[in-house]
Amino acid sequence: MTAERSNEPWRQLYPFESRLFRHNDLDMHYVDEGDGPPIVMVHGNPTWSFYYRELIRAFRGTHRCIAMDHIGCGLSDRPGLDRYDHRLASRIDDVEALLNHLGVQEDVTLIVHDWGGMIGFGAALRKPERIARIVVLNTAAFFLPAERPFMWQLRIARRDNLLTRFLVRRLNLFCHGAAIGGTTRGLDRNVRSGLLAPYRRVSDRLAVHEFVKDIPLAPGDRSYETVRAIDDDLTTLRDKPMMICWGRQDFVFDDAFLAEWRRRFPDAETHVFEDAGHYVMEDARDRIIERVRNFI
Repeated sequence: MTAERSNEPWRQLYPFESRLFRHNDLDMHYVDEGDGPPIVMVHGNPTWSFYYRELIRAFRGTHRCIAMDHIGCGLSDRPGLDRYDHRLASRIDDVEALLNHLGVQEDVTLIVHDWGGMIGFGAALRKPERIARIVVLNTAAFFLPAERPFMWQLRIARRDNLLTRFLVRRLNLFCHGAAIGGTTRGLDRNVRSGLLAPYRRVSDRLAVHEFVKDIPLAPGDRSYETVRAIDDDLTTLRDKPMMICWGRQDFVFDDAFLAEWRRRFPDAETHVFEDAGHYVMEDARDRIIERVRNFI
């Protein structure tokens, strides 16, 4: 699927020029709209740059809005495991390479959501001077808080066996479950279609499963050391202005994660939306846009 070939109604919600960055013999799709100080938006799983469409529309008149699709996601290439390892370190490499390619070296407002928090903060820690401020949307850049047990749904999805492949890849339960449970208001039909559009075929869902499998829980897990380095170095970014916009009804990133953000960044400006869920941009779009505008 490509943006150019799609004439479905959701495409009207995503009226942006599609661009491709060739990196490691793979095409990474991204949006680059507007001029001015850069806003870099990093999505999580199982979303794509479509998740940030309203922020792009709101700020492209005054800022340069950049939102990428991770490899295997959105409108980017769908390599197999023989061509891409789908690990956190590789995704951080991808974001860093894209920003270097675009000449984005300073005054960045970084906006992150879900697993995009770990990727975005990982890239930020490699070059902190690039970052001017950070907006956190229901995410983490540290290990699972001690008081927060790992969700049984994710524990099942994290496995690599015939049953899990059937549920996640064949039935697409992870994407559909997120679309259903990720909001408190329910999704407009065209918004739901847009979020799910890149993941219609079984072959489109490898990265969705690999993202979950990459969540490290113990030493020896494939991205454990990468997350440990990010977790250990987060204080490096404490001098950056931060705003947290948090959906309180999140079934994944709950109050324990919010408390951990507040502990690590006590000076962060925090806005808690009691009526919003995991897809906080869908439930609290206008309120978040207003607060981001004031913040930057």
